[in-house]
Amino acid sequence: MLYLSFWLLPLLYYVRPGSAWVASNLLMTGPKAYLRYAKSVQMGVQSGVVECKHQFAWDRWNCPDSATLPKGLKRATRETSFVHAISAAGVMHTLARNCSLGDLDSCGCDVSRNGKIGGPGWLWGGCSANVDFGEKISKQYVDSQETGQDPRAAVNLHNNAAGRLAVKATMRRICRCHGMSQSCSVKTCWTQLSDFREIGNYLKIKHSQAQKLNIDKKHMRAGNSAVSQGAIVDALGSVARTELIYLEESPDYCKRNVSLGLYGTEGRECVHHKEGSTQWERRSCRRLCQDCGLRVEERRTEVVSSCNCKFHWCCTVNCEDCARVVVKYACVRRDGADSHGYKRRNRASK
Repeated sequence: MLYLSFWLLPLLYYVRPGSAWVASNLLMTGPKAYLRYAKSVQMGVQSGVVECKHQFAWDRWNCPDSATLPKGLKRATRETSFVHAISAAGVMHTLARNCSLGDLDSCGCDVSRNGKIGGPGWLWGGCSANVDFGEKISKQYVDSQETGQDPRAAVNLHNNAAGRLAVKATMRRICRCHGMSQSCSVKTCWTQLSDFREIGNYLKIKHSQAQKLNIDKKHMRAGNSAVSQGAIVDALGSVARTELIYLEESPDYCKRNVSLGLYGTEGRECVHHKEGSTQWERRSCRRLCQDCGLRVEERRTEVVSSCNCKFHWCCTVNCEDCARVVVKYACVRRDGADSHGYKRRNRASK
């Protein structure tokens, strides 16, 4: 189950039909116009959580549900930086898309540059994605969660902004030719949002390149003081706005740590030999199991499904039951392993 609440849902003033349940009263005192965007914000949060789980499916940290809850976001680690960035990007992307599709009454396509020269041989035209609107609402909902002025809040705000910049960095320009027989003597072009998977891929690279912000511990403890503020400004001054940053080293994700909401890699599935798998997936057994002091266990399960179906006039379909063996691999403790480090169980007869 996806925890759509994660750290953002408290920002939404949303009443479930037929009940008096209220997620938050933040917007009760804010601009009531923003209430109309609550559904789109929730969809954006969901897309962020789904993408996070996809991007880290074969990593030791696999974006568990605990990581998207307030307790899991207290540490400003490299992984937390991705959660903040992908969530802010998800909200912005969803709002910009819904706006351009005409799903929201208060906005539409970005036509502010239409008719102007965009470059040699082409003009702005068509329906450009309204990313400015999406960015504005994303800031309204997401950034307002950071009420402090301490280093952690500054890092979170920076990563939120980096996520929104990722939406802009991955946009595409689409053009249409005009002229006699489509001679393309003139082109009109507009901007289009990329698929959210592309934004996730972009931010996954930024996650691997994330920079640690070096702030003296005494300045960290100084909280919202002027000394702390000065240290934050100095530290952020050397970091590009597009880069992800973090304050604390990540814990050992191999090991189970209940207090941090980490489950370790024992019991995790990995990819050993799978057609069409990426190099990163093919190395998952070593990364999740062997490098974490575990071994790889092969598990074979017989699955029965319909096959050889035939249509008979009129109007029935007759099928046979066919059995096939599904082979999966999982990380288990090192006990009773064979000479190759594998223990085979539940082997079905071929």
